[in-house]
Amino acid sequence: MKRNPVLLVTAAAAVLLAGCAGTAGSDDDRPSVAASFYPFAFVVEQVGGSFIQVENLTSPGVEPHDVELTPKQVGRVQDADVLVFARGFQAAVDDAIEQAGREDAATIDVATIVDDLPADDAHDEDDGHNHDHDETDPHSWLNPQNMVTVTRAVADALASVDPAHAQEFASNADALVAELESLDADFSAGLQICERRTIVTSHAAFAHLAARYDLVQVPIAGLDPSNEPSPRELAAVTRLVRSEGITTVFTEELVSPAIARTVADETGAQTATLDPIEGLGDDTRDETYVTLMRRNLEALRTANSCQ
Repeated sequence: MKRNPVLLVTAAAAVLLAGCAGTAGSDDDRPSVAASFYPFAFVVEQVGGSFIQVENLTSPGVEPHDVELTPKQVGRVQDADVLVFARGFQAAVDDAIEQAGREDAATIDVATIVDDLPADDAHDEDDGHNHDHDETDPHSWLNPQNMVTVTRAVADALASVDPAHAQEFASNADALVAELESLDADFSAGLQICERRTIVTSHAAFAHLAARYDLVQVPIAGLDPSNEPSPRELAAVTRLVRSEGITTVFTEELVSPAIARTVADETGAQTATLDPIEGLGDDTRDETYVTLMRRNLEALRTANSCQ
């Protein structure tokens, strides 16, 4: 198939310009925004549109808990006109922000604008799990209503640094809020009547989703997906899967499914993906926050036999 040389040149130029955005010596005078990882970058892109330049500090395919910032990215944290992050989720980002001493109104800490939720699992105290009631689940974006809050905060921050386009930011935010409200309504309706309300997940990333839609999360691992459960913890989850007739053990993108598959193999359950939407991977590069959430909804409805 012949390729249009004009299109190729145009595409190459676009890539070159995107790579230069926000760098030293750039002529791009649009406000620069640094987002700590994908869900926040998604909101910024939707609200800011073509009027901003945005950098996601977590590359696609990288587990965001483990991200390490390059010196250039640390500079982005310091110099960005707007910064969106969630304190306590990415240690490297927290360190860079502390070094930068950022406490301005255009620095949005999502952890301070949405409600905290404990990352407790649903087991009894004698089940072999270690319960740290002081831990909170930072995965607030899995509740679409929290994303509405983030959207409004981003629109306000962008308007503060670029008043000339405040109306455009507000209009874009309204459109995204409408989409998020529709998503929330579909989750509520789709999960209203189900045979089961317990979900077994790879790690404790779904407290916000579970609380919003009256589900019970039983994580195999804790907040850090790299921490493997003890044999006693694994046995407790296995017993629960059998006793409650759980049909599905959920794995996720960017994390090894080995432990979840062990539980599934022991109990005869199947595995399916429930995405915490911490980033896009090879299999989800063409997806968005909204489409991934809708895939999550269908996975939950199937696993819990919802009407």
